Amino acid sequence: MKDDKHLLIIDDEPQLRNMLARLFIGEGYAVTTAENGANGLKQLRSHDFDAVLCDVRLPDANGVELTKAIKAQQPGTEVIVLTAFGTIHDAVQAVQNGAFHYLVKGDDNDKLIPTVSQAVERAGRNISVSKKTRTFDAITGRSPAIQQAIALAKKVAPTEATVLLTGATGTGKEVFANAIHAASTRSEKPFVAVNCAALSRELIESELFGYVAGAFTGAVKDKKGLIEVAKGGTLFLDEIGELSAELQAKLLRVLETGDYLRVGDTKPLRADVRLIAATHRDLSQEISAGRFRQDLYYRLSAFVIPLPGLAERKADIPLLAEEFITLNNARLRKNITGMDDAVKERLLAHPWPGHVRELRNVIERACILCDGPLLDVASLPLELQAAPIGQSASSALDLESVEREHIRRVLAQTGGNKTLAAELLGIGLTTLYAKVKRYDL
Repeated sequence: MKDDKHLLIIDDEPQLRNMLARLFIGEGYAVTTAENGANGLKQLRSHDFDAVLCDVRLPDANGVELTKAIKAQQPGTEVIVLTAFGTIHDAVQAVQNGAFHYLVKGDDNDKLIPTVSQAVERAGRNISVSKKTRTFDAITGRSPAIQQAIALAKKVAPTEATVLLTGATGTGKEVFANAIHAASTRSEKPFVAVNCAALSRELIESELFGYVAGAFTGAVKDKKGLIEVAKGGTLFLDEIGELSAELQAKLLRVLETGDYLRVGDTKPLRADVRLIAATHRDLSQEISAGRFRQDLYYRLSAFVIPLPGLAERKADIPLLAEEFITLNNARLRKNITGMDDAVKERLLAHPWPGHVRELRNVIERACILCDGPLLDVASLPLELQAAPIGQSASSALDLESVEREHIRRVLAQTGGNKTLAAELLGIGLTTLYAKVKRYDL
């Protein structure tokens, strides 16, 4: 779960650079700027970014070639190359070097914001590799439910035990995985996170295990898998319930023997990673349905930590909201000191099907709209403004009905734009499509 959308802008034209920075700060991004390639790479060494917007013609580098260096330094970061002189050759080369997109200044201005938004979304859901980790101090909450989860995580962190984090999407499973890694003996080594639901079966196999040259069309040279990239550190497999049966078998082999094969190779490699897995699914039900291997489940469930939904920790909602207000003050250059009582009442009455992620997005939107020292009801989304006060909405309706109605309202608010709706709900686009189908929306 990410707290902010971090964007790096590399451009040598001060006026354009500052204009782009103001534009994306207004869109809710935390923006860092650099005037040349060298300074851009320096920023990448000290900060994690979701996306980089990079000019082609820099005084000390070519943006198309710089893309290679950026992807080597931060593989999970998406790069958008921006130029005043578009050529087909440069566009092809940029994509081959790992760029997310190639835009021409002037011609593609209307595509800029949505393209960066798509790049950030992809960066957040695919793969991240970092030595910077959050500690248990980053987990906000005093409720018994969250404190129990923290206590379990602290107990298991110093061991080598495989951990399975369970809970709904948006409950903070990656934050817990980061904290466990930070408190482990492997904390100085990489933390590698992969969202299994975001990648196709073929892609996730080559990403996890790597491949050798000639393994398939386009495999022109050997590539390390993320198991190898995470050597000595922690591999976090989010949404492990989405893995295919074939990949489940290969992962079981890694856990049982410590060996694995790159795609197309016959020489086994030795894995040296601590595995943390997470899922929003009930894996026992998945086993009964024949979609998940029972033997793999036994290996993964050596130590299970259930993470509570936000409805189970209502006492933490004001604390989390205040924390998100503080974060948005810094990003949006505002001085909001808190929220009025009516806002607190509505936050406490809401069922929060999107959990902490949904709350974070609601507070971000409210901070953008707020012009005074306190968040007021008018700055909240329509479904919270209209919420009845005096009883929890979940006491009047069953949880599925509440969730269905909430998704319906957000889709109506976005004019049917599912990408935007998923962002407002704080859930992945794949998850939203599944819920739309489930609730026949």
